[in-house]
Amino acid sequence: MIDDPYLWLEDVTDERALDWARERNDLVRERFASSDRFTELYDRILTMLDTDARIPYPGRRGEWLYNFWRDGEHPKGLWRRTTFEEYRKDDPEWDVLIDVDALAEAEGENWVWAGARVRRPAQDLALISLSRGGADARVIREFNMATRQFREVADGGFALPEAKSTMSWIDADTVYVGTDFGPGSLTDSGYPRIAKRWQRGTPLEEAETVIEGSVSDVSVGAGYDRTPGYERHYVSRSTDFYNGETYLLAEDGRTTHIDVPSDASESWYKDRLLVQLKSDWEIGDRTYSTGALLAIDFEDFLSGARDFDVLFEPDEHTSLEGYDWTENHLLLVTLADVQTQLHVLTPTEDGWHRAPLAVTPPMSSSGIRNVDPLEAGDEFMLTTSGFTTPPTLLAGAIGTPLTVLKSELSYFDADGLETEQFFATSLDGTQVPYFVVRRPGASGQTMLSGYGGFEVSRTPGYGGASGIGWLERGGITVTANIRGGGEYGPGWHTQAQKAGRHKVYEDFAAVASDLVARGITTPKQLGAVGGSNGGLLMGVMLTEYPELFGALVCQVPLLDMKRYHLLLAGASWMAEYGDPDDPAQWEFIAPHSPYQNARAGADYPPILLTTSTRDDRVHPGHARKMAARLEEQGHRFWYYENIEGGHGGAADNAQAAFQSALVFEFLWEMLNESE
Repeated sequence: MIDDPYLWLEDVTDERALDWARERNDLVRERFASSDRFTELYDRILTMLDTDARIPYPGRRGEWLYNFWRDGEHPKGLWRRTTFEEYRKDDPEWDVLIDVDALAEAEGENWVWAGARVRRPAQDLALISLSRGGADARVIREFNMATRQFREVADGGFALPEAKSTMSWIDADTVYVGTDFGPGSLTDSGYPRIAKRWQRGTPLEEAETVIEGSVSDVSVGAGYDRTPGYERHYVSRSTDFYNGETYLLAEDGRTTHIDVPSDASESWYKDRLLVQLKSDWEIGDRTYSTGALLAIDFEDFLSGARDFDVLFEPDEHTSLEGYDWTENHLLLVTLADVQTQLHVLTPTEDGWHRAPLAVTPPMSSSGIRNVDPLEAGDEFMLTTSGFTTPPTLLAGAIGTPLTVLKSELSYFDADGLETEQFFATSLDGTQVPYFVVRRPGASGQTMLSGYGGFEVSRTPGYGGASGIGWLERGGITVTANIRGGGEYGPGWHTQAQKAGRHKVYEDFAAVASDLVARGITTPKQLGAVGGSNGGLLMGVMLTEYPELFGALVCQVPLLDMKRYHLLLAGASWMAEYGDPDDPAQWEFIAPHSPYQNARAGADYPPILLTTSTRDDRVHPGHARKMAARLEEQGHRFWYYENIEGGHGGAADNAQAAFQSALVFEFLWEMLNESE
């Protein structure tokens, strides 16, 4: 039996635990959310989130542009679509397919939109995912695009009850499905262990199994590539968070393994297979390097060929951020010291031709979106923004100039602000980049954010809420690009996995110290914020580096690293953090488990912990138990638990505005109080 007096706080249905959370919510609201200043801040952020001046980012499917939209009149949102030509207009006419507010009211459910899979090319049917309160678990229901009605199971419709399910179209009467089929059908991580092919009009229990994984896998799945002339069925196993196996699935059920390294990412388009490497791959007398993108004829590969074309190879400053196909070209997004560069690669008889796609401004990020190689030719859209530059959405085609489709307004006064990039020296000598937004030469209250995990890159992007809540007040914002992320390719991440996890925390501490050394701030004026894996980062800053900070905000965090793998999706992250039940691995996990390392009598900065009762990814018990322990030990802390919101922390714009305003108000008050 684990000696933990706060295990009862892991029960999300325990009324005693809910009452405990409500009491602390009341204290937070009274202290930080009752002033006129908070109300003004909240109102401005909510106005920004609700305004029609935002870019309605679309998802392209052939002639249609689909968009999910929330505003003040539709807090739960509208799923809608329009044509490309209509979208070009300043005020396009939208065809509303589903009004989630009306649906929730009619059905008496707290529905939160969780996505749609439209059957292509006909676009006549859709599989709609709806979540109760924003949880990862969702129901899936078939929707008729012509009648604008859900097709009930009694009428032959596809539908699944609440679970962490997947469902995708094969044809109008067949889907692939992974869900909770009953006892033993889920992995230890809570995701489907079995995927099946399900025919319309037949009971789910009679669906044909196409792949079955192990309970120790993260998940399994199945899919169908409908590319005319290159139709392919496939199945896959995620054996852990970073390793997996993909197989082509023949009509007779036989499988063909796509034999690439288990940690590589493979994809294909028509007759070409692409492989993005996460580690070196030695084949014969040649070694393909970590982070490279390789291409080969798919059929030749299946026949044993391994003579790849190298489409991208990283260096010490450059990494591959992503890629997308148009009909005839491959578009690459790369990062050079965490700033975007765009390229177009064209396959020819003489090899691949490479050229710049577009020039991107410094201290900014750009991304490719809405490519549709099967129905939109070589057309694509491009988004670009910076920390103080609102987003712009452009459209074009390969070989033609880009034109501006939509530009977002500025939501805060950015006059006089500038973005700088600096490098801090971590404990092992590694140079760690970070971005600073401030007025020239300014110093003072600083909000530092970080993540450092799962190969997630943190690139420049417009922050309207932080501009309103922090920069306009004269504060300084800092974004740290610490190891564990993907800013410099897979190696920037893998060196900070498991036993190397300490490098994440050393990097963040180095950035904090560098800010002080440069005179940008002082420890008492420096606050930090992070969520999820970044919440773990904040917990470690509290227990290991408290002297560096004046205040901390820890959102939807992992904190009890002894039990994280036993809670909800936690088992899926053992490839990142390690297995606490293995004594050898617990030895390197234990020093960085905040819940176990909190100490009475230590001089900790004030901390705000936030979570959601409906978070079914990172268990709210982490934040609850840490708050209870800090309370027991007499530390200064605040705790806020949103009932809805799931792992995102908010189920609608009003909740998101409240959470943002709370963070800014807490940090501003604590950092000014410290001086």
